[in-house]
Amino acid sequence: MGSSSGEERSEIVFFDVETIRRGQRSALLEFGAILVCPRKLVELDSFATLVRPADLSFISTMYPRSNGITPDAVVSAPTFLQISDRVYDLLHGRIWAGHNILRFDCAKIREAFVEIGKPAPEPKGAIDSLQLLTQKFGRRAGDMKMATLATYFGLGEQTHRSLDDVRMNLEVLKYCATVLFLESSLCITAEEVEPNTAQRNPFDMGQLSNEMEESYELSSTESSEMYSVESSAVAVSDGRSDLAGFLEPNEVLIPSICASFVTFSQRIQLFHEGFILRLCCSHLEVRFGISKNFLDHAGRPRLNFVVNAPESLCKVLDACDRIARKLSSDLVSSSEWWPVVIRKDGFVNNPTVRLHIPYTISGDNPYQTEMYQKDSGGMQKLVFSKYDAAELDSLFTPGTFVDAFFSIDPYDYQQSAGIRLVAKKLIIHS
Repeated sequence: MGSSSGEERSEIVFFDVETIRRGQRSALLEFGAILVCPRKLVELDSFATLVRPADLSFISTMYPRSNGITPDAVVSAPTFLQISDRVYDLLHGRIWAGHNILRFDCAKIREAFVEIGKPAPEPKGAIDSLQLLTQKFGRRAGDMKMATLATYFGLGEQTHRSLDDVRMNLEVLKYCATVLFLESSLCITAEEVEPNTAQRNPFDMGQLSNEMEESYELSSTESSEMYSVESSAVAVSDGRSDLAGFLEPNEVLIPSICASFVTFSQRIQLFHEGFILRLCCSHLEVRFGISKNFLDHAGRPRLNFVVNAPESLCKVLDACDRIARKLSSDLVSSSEWWPVVIRKDGFVNNPTVRLHIPYTISGDNPYQTEMYQKDSGGMQKLVFSKYDAAELDSLFTPGTFVDAFFSIDPYDYQQSAGIRLVAKKLIIHS
C-alpha cells in the first residue's frame, strides 16, 4: 500500500511484535499489523510474517513455542531486511497503536531498522492502549494485560501471535468504549434528589472514564503500591492518576455530587464534578475500637472502627447517601438501605461513621490500608507481618485521633445496601 512522501496519512496502524531472547540480546521473531480507518474502525489492510533473525544462533537454541512458532518455520521466513520496506510503508507517517507499544514494540521496531542500517519509520502520533485503558477504563479488569482484558470480556485466550493479538486489541477497545458509553447514560445527581439546590456542573464523560476503577476490591499486588502522603496534604498520589485527589468535606460542592451505575461490575459509583469522590478528614476521634462483626462478600471478617463525625463530613455523606439510595431504588433494588452516618437515640448530636480496613489474603502486608503513627518526634510507617485484630485494636483505642483518607463505596449484598467508607490511608496520633 504505497504512498508518496507528501501524502497525508490519517489511518491508524495497530501492530504487535513477538521477540526471541538469548542472554542479554533479543531479536524480532514476528511482526503483525492492521491498518484501520479511524472514523469507522474498518480494516483497510493487514500484514503479518515471521522474521528470520540475521544471527541464526537465536534459532539454534529455540524450542517450539506453545503458540505454534517452530524453528523450521522461522528458518524459512524472510529476514527483517527483506520485509523492511513493507514495514516502513505501513508505519511511517501514520498513528501507531497497540498494547504497551511505547515501552516495547516501538523500541523493537527502531532497533530492527538500526541493525540493518536503514532509517526507522516515524509515527504521526501514538496510542498505547495499555496506558489509555488504565486511565479511561480503570483497573476493574485487573492488571490490564491483554490476556486479562480478553478474559474479562469473554473474548477467548490470547494466542501471542502478532496478527491475532492486534485483532484482539481492537475488539477489547470496542468493548471498553461501549461500556463507558453505556455508563455515561445513567447518572443520578444531587440536583435530581434535591431539585431546589444550585445548578450542578455538567457531567463530563472524559473525567468519569479517567477516574473509573474498582476502588474497593484492590488486588493483593496493588496493595504493595499504596500511596504515600504527608498528613497535611489534600491531594494524594503515588503516580497513579486513578487514585489521586482526596477532598476535605468543606471542599465538596453538594450540587456537584452524582452517582453512576457501573454496568459490568454491577456497582454504583459516586462522583464529584466528574471525578470519583474520595475524602480526607483530619483529627477524627475514635469512638469504638476494632470490630470484626461484619463479613465481606467472601465471608471473611471485615475490620472496622467507629469515629465521631463532624458536621461538615455528615453533610457530605448524607448527600451521598441520598443520591446513591435514589439510584439504587431506581435500579429496583430490594435490599434494605443502611445510612452511612450513625445517629443513635441519646446520641443524636454525636453522629458517628464506620471506617473499614480492607486486608489481603496474600503478600507481605496483610492490610490494604497504609497506616502511620504520628507523635511529637515525627511520623513513622507501621509495618505488619500478619493479620492480627488485637494488634490493631491497641492502636485504635477510644479517644485516639486519626487522620483518614478514604473512598466512598456503595454496596448491595445479601439484602443489605448502603455506603462503606474504605480507609486508604490512616495517620494515628499518639
